[in-house]
Amino acid sequence: MKKIYFITGGTGSFARKLIKYLIKNNLSKKIIIFSRDEYKQLQLKEDNLINKNLENIRFLIGDVRDESRLNFAIQDNIDVVIHAAAMKQVPATEYNPFEAIKTNIFGAKNVIEACIKNNIKKIIALSTDKAAAPINLYGATKLTSDKLFINANFFKGKTRCKFSVVRYGNVMGSRGSVIPLFLKQKRDKKIFTITDKHMTRFNITLNESVKFVLKCEKIMKGGEIFVPKIPSYRILDLLNAIQKNPKYKMIGIRPGEKLHEEMITESDSLNTQEFKDYFIIHPSFRKYKSNIKKIFSYNSLDNKKYLKTNELSNLINENIKDFTND
Repeated sequence: MKKIYFITGGTGSFARKLIKYLIKNNLSKKIIIFSRDEYKQLQLKEDNLINKNLENIRFLIGDVRDESRLNFAIQDNIDVVIHAAAMKQVPATEYNPFEAIKTNIFGAKNVIEACIKNNIKKIIALSTDKAAAPINLYGATKLTSDKLFINANFFKGKTRCKFSVVRYGNVMGSRGSVIPLFLKQKRDKKIFTITDKHMTRFNITLNESVKFVLKCEKIMKGGEIFVPKIPSYRILDLLNAIQKNPKYKMIGIRPGEKLHEEMITESDSLNTQEFKDYFIIHPSFRKYKSNIKKIFSYNSLDNKKYLKTNELSNLINENIKDFTND
């Protein structure tokens, strides 16, 4: 059955990929794009696929910080709200902490309250590996947001609302990430810069993230944090995938940056169920039958699957349009 989707952060990388996927697969009755940047909305309208389907797309200017605007924009005929709006850049959130809190925490609160007020059936918030055992403000705000969305299931009253969270790792080539930087350094024939040669990261493509979110939307019951099983890569393998035998210099880890990322902490693992392609972290106050036999941490260092240099090279070539058009 076709659904009406409302997407916050509707002009971001994830949202653009999601919108096109919904259109190509004929999954949506209507798509409502909610974002604060009118120029990016104009650019989105000029995309060939989206331009041909404008009769089923609405563009709304607004900010998740604005509670009254959200209450007016989110109507009770909407089937699914996907909350993708956030301040995501670690250095920017460290330097502008109050702004990050307004967007990532109070914005989450406003989305939750608007959805409860309008009795929205399903609400999914996008999270990040940085929300697990956070050491930077971005991660701390997203952890708080995750808690708000999960706990909303217990103060929603008699509404039909179901709130869940999808937490995944580094999106390949996302804005501010290392792949666009390496590609630019290669193009400009500059020496490559690496924060730490031992660094590892999870990896997921935009297309994979969209498919996973839509899968979770189908199976969610409310209260879950969904975590996909995805591969990791070593930073030097990534660099070698872009340039053979590269010359590089070490510049040190940036403030708030981890050497390895984590999506499920040992404490979270006590409330986790494992499935073939993903995990579900349940709230600690919900009863469920666990299939986890021992405490574990799901992190990018100890991951069972690592991408090899040739695999990384192929992925970069296959997905390059996704991260050179931001």
